[in-house]
Amino acid sequence: MKRFAGWLGLALVVVLGVGFAMANAGREVMIDLGIVTLQRVPITFVAFGGMVVGMGVVLVAGINADLKVRRLLRERHLEDLEDSAKGGKLLE
Repeated sequence: MKRFAGWLGLALVVVLGVGFAMANAGREVMIDLGIVTLQRVPITFVAFGGMVVGMGVVLVAGINADLKVRRLLRERHLEDLEDSAKGGKLLE
């Protein structure tokens, strides 16, 4: 049942994406980036471009969080090694 729900969710996202693209096929917008102003940009490019930029931001944030966790684990491992070298007992 979970597999069917996953495929159904994927199909729903695809249908919504295609519907959005078809409904806004001829729409164009102006984007002011502060330095440059882009004229006549299709709204579907803006939507999918925003999605790609958002995925990049999540990737960078995830890498940052992963590096922080790895650093904490490395420090904890070194503390455990020092405790075992001094004859202390490791927590099990």
